[in-house]
Amino acid sequence: MPPLQRITSRNARFQQWESLLTNRNKRTRAREFLVQGVRPISMAVRYGWPIKTLLYDGRRKLSQWAEHLLRSVDAERIAMAPDMLADLGEKSESSPELVAIIEMPADDLGRFSPGDDFLGVLFDRPTSPGNIGSIIRSADAFGAHGLIVSGHAADVYDPKSVRASTGSLFAVPAVRVPSPGDVMAWVDAQRAMGRSIVLVGTDEKGDCDVFDFDFTQPVLLLIGNETSGLSSTWRDLCDHTVSVPMTGSASSLNAANAATAVLYEASRQRIAARKHSA
Repeated sequence: MPPLQRITSRNARFQQWESLLTNRNKRTRAREFLVQGVRPISMAVRYGWPIKTLLYDGRRKLSQWAEHLLRSVDAERIAMAPDMLADLGEKSESSPELVAIIEMPADDLGRFSPGDDFLGVLFDRPTSPGNIGSIIRSADAFGAHGLIVSGHAADVYDPKSVRASTGSLFAVPAVRVPSPGDVMAWVDAQRAMGRSIVLVGTDEKGDCDVFDFDFTQPVLLLIGNETSGLSSTWRDLCDHTVSVPMTGSASSLNAANAATAVLYEASRQRIAARKHSA
């Protein structure tokens, strides 16, 4: 077990961790981000993410869960005052038991393991980290194999995204890619190996309603920017577009809600196909 350390002042190291909450450039340079909460930290451990440091409240009796992590996880262990931990946990009233500093994986589409049943999601230039986390959560719930965040976008590892994913970030690969060209090179490589991935965009004026499209084939679902939708480049690359039928006075769905609706339909079709073939 790594030796225990204590930090009793807001020294340079504490300030470095604090900067990971708000400074994307520092997160990227350090390749580290902060995680709090029983489920997210437990999921990170379960899926084998490298945990660099466990910060904990040195003045309280810890739960069995926290004690077990401190004993079993190969990470630096640092005790600190509750007010300092509360700052890192972004809580004003109470401090979390633990905050984990976790290493970022590489932004490599090789993290995906596509098969003949591939279902992926691409989010084009999202502005809301909360929407990124929500889509990761829905992707996990409905059996998708990964999320691509394309272009100039909010950060997958922003604390709002990490919280909104409720731990699913650690179960579903989420890869940041700068341009459509990088994604299409990967898609073309998959197609060359016999996986005929179809690019399906969501659009309120889609070619067909979502339940009229065959989602049992390999699909990369494209979700547009919250304000402007899909870029013209991605629209041109779509093989098909689908729309979610709506009633009532709403003019459109939130990007995360639209993604969830389509992922649910894809999951429903795939479950029905498996039952039919059984």
